[in-house]
Parts: sequence; structure tokens; C-alpha cells
Amino acid sequence: MGKLTPNKRNSAAASSPYSKAKTATNNVFKFNTNVGQHILKNPGVAEAIVQKANLKPSDIVLEVGPGTGNLTIRILEKAKKVIAVELDPRMAAEVTKRVQGKPEAKRLEVLLGDVIKTELPHFDVCISNTPYQISSPLVFKILALPNPPRVSILMFQREFALRLTARPGDSLYCRLSVNAQFWAKITHIMKVGKNNFRPPPQVESSVVRIEPKMGSERPGVSWGEWDGLLRVCFVRKNRTMRASWLGTKEVLAMIESNYRRHCSLNDIPIDDTEFGEDEEAMDVDVGADEEWGGIMDVDEEEGDDAPAFFKQEAERLAREAGTKTKSRKKKTRVAELIREKIRKVLEDVTELADKRAGKCDENDFLRLLLAFNDEGIHFNS
Repeated sequence: MGKLTPNKRNSAAASSPYSKAKTATNNVFKFNTNVGQHILKNPGVAEAIVQKANLKPSDIVLEVGPGTGNLTIRILEKAKKVIAVELDPRMAAEVTKRVQGKPEAKRLEVLLGDVIKTELPHFDVCISNTPYQISSPLVFKILALPNPPRVSILMFQREFALRLTARPGDSLYCRLSVNAQFWAKITHIMKVGKNNFRPPPQVESSVVRIEPKMGSERPGVSWGEWDGLLRVCFVRKNRTMRASWLGTKEVLAMIESNYRRHCSLNDIPIDDTEFGEDEEAMDVDVGADEEWGGIMDVDEEEGDDAPAFFKQEAERLAREAGTKTKSRKKKTRVAELIREKIRKVLEDVTELADKRAGKCDENDFLRLLLAFNDEGIHFNS
């Protein structure tokens, strides 16, 4: 990722990118809404967002998508330094121009590139008028950092923000809700109407506060294990757990491949004896009103991408184990063992077989994960 360093006041030439960016103030600057360029124009909203961060004079702030710098200038008034990550070179030039020749220029570092693909330097707080296309990746990039920021104040599409804060039983409760709330305390702090932006987006927005769990509060489980479990549970959030785990042959194939891999790595013998034709997984009618509650629901077009994911994972793990995954194959003892382990966990250990993912809380999912791990079933790919 490149760096932009502010030039001195008198060093800009006519051919400088800053001279081209100047048209931003004349409404001639063409914003690229395909990458989420909706500039916050209301100074009162910008000031409120910065106030909600409770910045300290010693704070280093990461700003994602600074645009023309309306938030950046206010952050610089209160923080030690701002690291602004911008994808569009024109916007990077414009925000740099805002502080050119001023003392604040030394406290602004502009990084040019995609924030999701960038190894981020240390920062204490994150503030962002987030491009909606990267809402999920940004949240989980921040939460997955070894030393996450103290607080993040992020603007999102209203529906995405409501999914982040949804509780069990809510219509918007989904895998995103469980994942985010397991790793952080999330609070909805303000609504922002579409007319506060230029150009106005087609949806309303909300600002949320994300405070990662620290120290002893931070969950002591693997992120891959946790998310892998939730992928299965939320194949269809209104299915019972029994149907989600035993009613999808792609899920069973993936779990079997994972189990074979676990046994191989730990020198555990398995009974691969064949005994007749494999049975089809249960045919469960999930109903037309049941929607995939995956992590990218708001960012991408609605669709049930879970079975494809499980099939790909099963095939990949099977290749690593030196076996082939077929749509129709001989039933093996290990496949029956997997079914029995799943039944035991759902019915005997956790008693969650008839409960639906949309009604479960994080403690239910954590009990499931630990019980499956005790049976040698893992979800890290």
C-alpha cells in the first residue's frame, strides 16, 4: 500500500493531483457509488460521531474511507494522529490537500489502497463512514486483530447495523449477530438519514459502537472453530438443529472429512468397513420464508451459499485425506459413527436437537462447540 505525504504549500504544480481534486468542492467531482462513495456532508453528524469516540490526546485513530476529509479534520482536532486508508487516489489527494501547509499535516498519514488487504499499523480507535460493500470484512478484520482498538465508531447501512445488534428471536438475528457479539460489546448509538450524504445513498444509515472484549473477557476459542460451527447452525436459521446437522448431506460429508483428518493427525484408527448403499440425507422442507442468515447478507445479493461452501470444503478435505467424495457411495462405519456422534451431542449432551438457531444464544452455541470437540469433531479448515 502506498503512502501519500503532504506537499508544502507552494510546491503544488498545475499538473498535481491536488489541482484535479479541487473540483470536489464545486460539485463537479464525480463520486464512485460503486465503491461506497457517499460523503458525509452534515457537520453536526460528523461532530457527533467524533464525540462518541471519547478520543484522548494520545490516541492514534484509524479512519477508513476518509473521502474529502470532513471527519478527518474533526478527528485531528482531538487525536494525536490519524491514519486514513483510502482506495481512491482522487480522495486521498483531496484529504491530503485539506491539511496542506497546516500543523495538522504532520499528524496525518494517508495510506492508499484496500483496507481489507492491508496489514494495519497499531491504532487505538477506529472511526469510519464505512463503504457498505466492506461492512462485514471490516468488522471482523478489526475484531481479529491481536491487539484490537479500544473502541470503533462505525457507520453502516441501517439493516446491517440492526443485524449486528440483533438478539435471539429477532427477525434479523443471524450468524453475523452471534459472531460479532461473541467477540465484542456492540451498541447502536445514532441514526443518520440518507440526506446527510452527497450523493444520497438509497438506504438509511446507523452508527454503532464496537468495544472488543479484552483480557479475561475475550473468548478462549478458535475463531475458525467458532465460525465453522455457526455456518452449519445457520444453514437455515429456522430449521431445528437436528435438521441442520443431519438433514444436509454436504454438511455430513464435510464433518466426516474433518473427522478423518482429525483421526489421521492424531493416529486414531477408524473403521472404514463398507456395508451397503449410503442413504440420502433427510429431506427437510424449510419453507419459502426461511432465509440464509449468513455473514454477508447485507453486502451481497441474498442467496443460500452454505451448501456450496460445505461441498467445496468436503471435497478439499477429502483430497487431502486421499479419498474421493461422491454423490452416491457405499455407507461406511465411520459415516455411521459421525451420525451417532452428532445425535449424541444434539440430543443427550446439549439437548438442543429441537431448538432453532434463530432462538439460540451464544452460550448455546458454545456448549455445542465444546461438546462436538469432546467427540473429536472439529470445524477449523
